[in-house]
Amino acid sequence: MKKVVTIQPITRLEGHGKISIFLDEAGNVKDAYYQVVEFRGFEKFCIGRPVEEMPIITSRICGVCPWAHHMASAKAVDAVYGAELPETAKKIRELAYNIFYIHDHSAVFYTLSAPDFVVGPDAPRAERNILGLIGKVGLETGKRVINARMVATKLLEKLAGRAIIPTCAVPGGVSKSLTEDDRKEIEEGAKKLVEFAQFTLKIFEDVVLKNQKYLDLLMGDVYKHETYYMGLVDEKGLVNYYDGKVRVVDPKGRIYAEFHPKDYLKYIGEHVETWTYLKFPYLKELGWKGIVDGEASGAYRVGPLARLNVAEGFTTPYAQEAYEKFKETLGKPAHATLGYHWARVIEILNAAERTLELSKDADITGKDFRVPLTNTPDEGVGIVEAPRGTLIHHYKTDQGGILTDVNLIVATTHNNAGICMSVKKASQQLIKGGNISDGLLNMIEMAFRAYDPCLACGTHALPGQMPLDVCIYDANGKLLVEIKRP
Repeated sequence: MKKVVTIQPITRLEGHGKISIFLDEAGNVKDAYYQVVEFRGFEKFCIGRPVEEMPIITSRICGVCPWAHHMASAKAVDAVYGAELPETAKKIRELAYNIFYIHDHSAVFYTLSAPDFVVGPDAPRAERNILGLIGKVGLETGKRVINARMVATKLLEKLAGRAIIPTCAVPGGVSKSLTEDDRKEIEEGAKKLVEFAQFTLKIFEDVVLKNQKYLDLLMGDVYKHETYYMGLVDEKGLVNYYDGKVRVVDPKGRIYAEFHPKDYLKYIGEHVETWTYLKFPYLKELGWKGIVDGEASGAYRVGPLARLNVAEGFTTPYAQEAYEKFKETLGKPAHATLGYHWARVIEILNAAERTLELSKDADITGKDFRVPLTNTPDEGVGIVEAPRGTLIHHYKTDQGGILTDVNLIVATTHNNAGICMSVKKASQQLIKGGNISDGLLNMIEMAFRAYDPCLACGTHALPGQMPLDVCIYDANGKLLVEIKRP
């Protein structure tokens, strides 16, 4: 049997990519490639701009996670000028960032991830979407999700003027202080978001963890890779999305490296392949060994699963309780790729709890919220944990603050090797003897969907639109199946 299979479109991801699956004579999968076919160009047209503009410019890289680029960029500009922020500014930034996490993670879970589990991976394609999900869980649940996202949106508008393309962080601090009335409004909203996060975690536990079929899928070998993991941790080794040191653990869960963001180039290299625009970051000391997992490979993963693997836990009680159950079920480190979904839901709860904590903090209404930039600009690195994983902004300027070099490494780029491995392994275990069904192809899509890849961020695409093709080829290179999203 000689086949090529193309799946087009691949759905429920942010981006434009292509999956090519090559079959052997027996109709089994010989190889599979996850290709990103967008043009990478955002860093280049930033050169020559004043560095102070970057928090506003880079938030336009992606409409899905503008806050992540906004915060990483602001931190990089702070570092360029050697600015030390007041406590109020740090806490307002962290407050806004945690609200953004709830906004982003809940959209990903309910619109992209949940249809696979609630509606079912084998359900007709027309039903595996948000409408199919509401049909299963009921209209009231749908209203509850929309209301929670509306609360988060209004709080972000309160802090930044608008929820998308924010203006909250400015070099040296934040754009405005908070009044006591603002604080009270945020506290009331945060209480609602904690309730919503607990409700979301219960849905995951009821639908996925209490269903043996899904639990087997979650813990099985189809979606498992033993890799290194990377993420930010605070001074106690706990999860922090806004600030901290970068920690890397090996496939056994041992700390492999821990470093300040400014030192990232000592630890991370970037490999280029000719068949994709997306680079392959790797651990420099181990070197690039190809798209393979294991202790000898320099490939690593980032994002919700990685954060729970590198950290000792959470600072907030309900999330910590959920983390203990996660660790007891999946082990530590957890190598189950579908565990990204579970980790993402726990992080919604942590972000909601942290939002409530910060809304009660006496410093949050302080009046010292910005420092002047007095040092000569030079070079700076800013790192945050984007919802999809570690996000690095690195700027160099001349003495007038004009950008001479820009490097961005985003979560989807870090995860490129992991996504490729997951697509190949799922294809090899699910496609046998040339038997290809719509349900099986969706289960292959589930391999990359767990990472929630954002290809506009990964390649900094100019169009900001992400069609995706999946192709399966026979042993002679003939295209057998193609699914395309324009």
